[in-house]
Amino acid sequence: MLLSLACGVVAVAGMRLTADLLGPVFLALMLTVTASPVSAWLRRLGAPVWAAAAALMVTVYLVLFGLGGALVFSAARLIDLMPAYQSQLAQVRADLAESLTDLGIDAPHVQNVAGLIQPEGVVDLVQAVLGGVLGVVSNGVFLLAVLLFLCIDAVHFPARLTVAAAQRPEVVGALRSFAQGTRRYLLVSTTFGLIVAVIDTLLLWALGVPLPLLWGLLSFITNYIPNIGFVIGLVPPALLALLEGGPRQMGLVILLYCAVNFVIQSVIQPKIVGAAVGLSATVSFLSLVFWSWVLGPLGALLAIPLSLLVKGLLVDIDPATRWLGPLISASGDEVSPAAEVPDTRP
Repeated sequence: MLLSLACGVVAVAGMRLTADLLGPVFLALMLTVTASPVSAWLRRLGAPVWAAAAALMVTVYLVLFGLGGALVFSAARLIDLMPAYQSQLAQVRADLAESLTDLGIDAPHVQNVAGLIQPEGVVDLVQAVLGGVLGVVSNGVFLLAVLLFLCIDAVHFPARLTVAAAQRPEVVGALRSFAQGTRRYLLVSTTFGLIVAVIDTLLLWALGVPLPLLWGLLSFITNYIPNIGFVIGLVPPALLALLEGGPRQMGLVILLYCAVNFVIQSVIQPKIVGAAVGLSATVSFLSLVFWSWVLGPLGALLAIPLSLLVKGLLVDIDPATRWLGPLISASGDEVSPAAEVPDTRP
């Protein structure tokens, strides 16, 4: 056990040191695995290999550019709106200073706290967030290249798995389980993301918050980040509600967002996701924390698929560790698909 823990520490340290390289690779793998049924369907219809690979490539690139472009556009649009609210920000700063003074806080401390809220400071903060988003895709050329080669290989990969299954059925079963679990996870997240986006858009429109469609789109994208994604999507509309209608409207936006997202994302969605991918709510949350620490912001997006990959390769394929499956699954009686694959080796 100590030897395994030591090897695990070394492996995790290596992944953290190479996060800038591994992050785009894992993202490309997740996108390719998710969209690979497109090429398989075209091949069954008799389409040539090049056409199936091209269709898969176009699908993956459209998803990547669509989600990334929406995030960048949301942050850029918020930056464009900030200059129009400089007077409101100044008023918020003055109100905060007055409230702190009424509570008996010393004047120097009041000035230090109020100084954090500057009209240009909020713009700098949003620009820093946008810079972080752009930093995630800073290796864009490398990501596109990896996607290109993965899409080309994905057309032939089912046949390769069939050949490999004759020698290593457990490994092939684990890889297939990872692919199926990743698709189910993204399907459930997309469905709930659409539900949350529609509800959030209607709430923001009813409250008079500017650009409700844009912030609804942002809430849809951040829904792919388990547990805490809605907090990221809440910041822009809450800030605009504060500037547009004051603290009361901001509090109302936060209250309604938390109510909707707590019921949907924290009560209903984890149960369905856990049943779909075979991970308990606790393991899902710890996966988010762990992979965010290892790979940075991209690790939060890839937390569940990466946990499924690790579970398949370290737990499901080894009879000595397969007993861990029911302990980390959503239901204790779950049997991993990899465990059901018979060993056909001579």
